[in-house]
Amino acid sequence: MLFFLVSFFPFVVLLSMSLPMEPLPPWASETRLVSILLFQEVLLSFLAPLLERCRPVRAGNPTLPSSMKGRPHRVENVEEEMSLLDLPELSLDCILGRLSPAGLCNMAAVCSSLKERCRSDHLWEKHLKKKWGRVIGNAARREWKLYLASSTRDSAVGAEDFNRSKKWTGVLSCLWPFSWLNCRFDSGNNKCPLPDDDSIMSWYRSLESGKLWFPAQVYNREHGHVGFMLSCYDAEVSYDCSTDTFHARYPPHGRRMMIIEEGVQWDRLRAPPVTPPAYDLHISDCLSDLHAGDHIEIQWRRNKEFPYGWWYGVIGHLESCDGNELFCHCHLSDTVILEFNQYTPGSRWRRASINRKAHREEGNETDGFYGGIRKLQSKDEISKWRQLWPKDVLIYQPHETCLAVKLFMNSQ
Repeated sequence: MLFFLVSFFPFVVLLSMSLPMEPLPPWASETRLVSILLFQEVLLSFLAPLLERCRPVRAGNPTLPSSMKGRPHRVENVEEEMSLLDLPELSLDCILGRLSPAGLCNMAAVCSSLKERCRSDHLWEKHLKKKWGRVIGNAARREWKLYLASSTRDSAVGAEDFNRSKKWTGVLSCLWPFSWLNCRFDSGNNKCPLPDDDSIMSWYRSLESGKLWFPAQVYNREHGHVGFMLSCYDAEVSYDCSTDTFHARYPPHGRRMMIIEEGVQWDRLRAPPVTPPAYDLHISDCLSDLHAGDHIEIQWRRNKEFPYGWWYGVIGHLESCDGNELFCHCHLSDTVILEFNQYTPGSRWRRASINRKAHREEGNETDGFYGGIRKLQSKDEISKWRQLWPKDVLIYQPHETCLAVKLFMNSQ
């Protein structure tokens, strides 16, 4: 009954004061709250002794009879169970090292000691490399740093606004020790998000959540459109954990707006192999070392307004060379032949030539512009391009209406 009176009377007062005829100033509602809490605090201070007398006796702690007093009690020695933290350092690290990312997150919620251990970079580094190593690089790392700085700045602004809103309450709490007032704002602190740290665990979780858009390159963009076969273009991607795929957004170029492709599979992504952005020319350092049969990637773009994409090709023989490796001197010539064998013989896109010694960017508005060259040294890179080889040869017929070429150009 007493608890009912204590809680019911402030409710009636609050209800009677919540229907003003005229709008009240912003501080009026806060003053109401302070007055009600003050009343509850004073009322309970008077009723506390009465409630203490009425406190029931615990059934689990009966009073011992006088006959039992003074007798020694038999206490069985129970050995304490060994906890996980009692293990040697090496054994504990070995156990934590075998946990999955989800297991480490769950273990970190057990206690503060395990929280620090489960956030160690050496535990998360292998998980980051195993899942994300093929698609993240230095550019993704820089983007993560910018994202982290932005999150920290936003969290600081949010915390400043929160502290400003409860400043007057802090002054009042020094005058009146309101238990409910303190609990109200202590619980409100949880709503203010803490900034992420720069640990590998935090980076992994940001990638996994899809909140971070990071630079990567996409093979055969736009769901393998014929105009982009055997090419790789820069994009910003984010992970979708529900489908285990990525969203990719390509920068606008020409008359085309930004394009977002969904459902990009893992095998169509890679980390950018070079640092220059998509609009900058890659300075080639392998021109003097190019021989017939070498596998290459070369920058190509439709016109000066378009970004570069990386296109797969091989180094071919000069027309004056019979292709005999024993007598081939094509590597001594200043002219380098580029072959794109995904196109049928006779296509303007099948062969191109560049100058070995003075190559910067070559081409025209009709055939496009060829930029920097990368010589592929890794068998894995070559094998990847072979896996993406189109099932049908891309056909171009010079005597027809050039429809295939126009579709190719418009797609760029």
